[in-house]
Amino acid sequence: MGQAGCKGLYQSLLDYKTEKYVIAKNKKVGLLYRLLQVSILTYLVVWVFLVKKCYQDTDTSLQSSIITKVKGVTFTNTSELGERLWDVVDYVVPPQGENVFFVVTNLVVTPNQRQDTCAESERIPDALCHEDSDCPPGKPVVAGNGVRTGRCLQAGSAQKGTCEIFAWCPVETKSRPVKPLLGEAEDFTVYIKNFIRFPKFNFSKTNVLDTRDKTFLRSCKFGPKNPYCPIFRLGSVVSWTGSNFREMAVQGGVIGIQIEWDCDLDRPPSECNPRYYFNRLDNRFSENSISSGYNFSAMTPPSWEACCRRSNGMWLGALSKSRILSRTLTLVQGSFFCDLVLIYFIKKSNFYRDKKYEEVRDLEGLAQMAESSRQRVAPDTAGLAEQPEVQDGGSGQKENGCVCRQLLQPTRSGHQENGKVTVEPLQNLQAVEA
Repeated sequence: MGQAGCKGLYQSLLDYKTEKYVIAKNKKVGLLYRLLQVSILTYLVVWVFLVKKCYQDTDTSLQSSIITKVKGVTFTNTSELGERLWDVVDYVVPPQGENVFFVVTNLVVTPNQRQDTCAESERIPDALCHEDSDCPPGKPVVAGNGVRTGRCLQAGSAQKGTCEIFAWCPVETKSRPVKPLLGEAEDFTVYIKNFIRFPKFNFSKTNVLDTRDKTFLRSCKFGPKNPYCPIFRLGSVVSWTGSNFREMAVQGGVIGIQIEWDCDLDRPPSECNPRYYFNRLDNRFSENSISSGYNFSAMTPPSWEACCRRSNGMWLGALSKSRILSRTLTLVQGSFFCDLVLIYFIKKSNFYRDKKYEEVRDLEGLAQMAESSRQRVAPDTAGLAEQPEVQDGGSGQKENGCVCRQLLQPTRSGHQENGKVTVEPLQNLQAVEA
């Protein structure tokens, strides 16, 4: 970079730029400017304010806790279990989970199990064998029930058998019942108590009605007309997902319960109400799919494989409050676009560009520019202002009831002698009748 370039860069760092307003008497650009203003104002009022409410501040850092409690009792009488009364301790297995609860609806019971040796199930592909060498001792059966002992057990004259294993014997061989064992669980209830807090606005609330009536929770049921009763009937929850409880109870299922808190603090707190959404999460559209349903195994006397209904809880929240007092709303105008039109797209663009951008070397030059501009606009009439008005003594000519007079401008007279011009003093102003 040369010396001149460095000097120019140094001087540009010390420049000061200020705004200059130019009034352009152009109807087309003026109309465009007003249309842009109206369009932007309409967008802000209708879309930003009324529809999206972007003037509000939002707190999405929801702090939430959940408490669930299942209630219900039923009675069964089967050949494997005999007469049995089922309460919460029996069918809520496992008893606790993170934002989840379980309700057993069907069972596959394998009675009288104990640790012993027995043949592995024929439904396990890794347990099939033809001879003892196919069952290496001490190696677990993949997706099986125990550890191989080294023997291949064949029934009768069959050429193919299954490996002998050390496990809880006998192994499970029965298929799931077509009719759910705990079909009456449809009338069980679950108590879902939700506490929420928005720390930004120090606002807290719960989904339970604020009342001192101790019998309220014992008699109410959740519904559209009673949103602050947190007692949910299991059959109703399943029906709200579009499923049938009896059909789902055979293989089990997974249901998601979502509680949404979307509140506006510009309104009374009583209008901040929870919204519930119920969805079935497992693959309910494929009746014979291996991904359908939900089940697990539990070791209780006797051993069982349970098909249960699992519910997952999800809690979302957003709290809005007006932020007009804390933030300044800037109305964007269309002046930038109109400046582009004036400077680059109309016929007199060079004229407007020169008027908008002027370079002043120093403040003295700025003052001289302003003085010269003022002299071009206003003619020098100081001499006229100092001269007294000449009366015509009433001799002026009257026309339509008015006396018309005309003041002559000061004039100079002179003559030329021997190539020199001699200028005489100013003549007196005279009144001339119009």
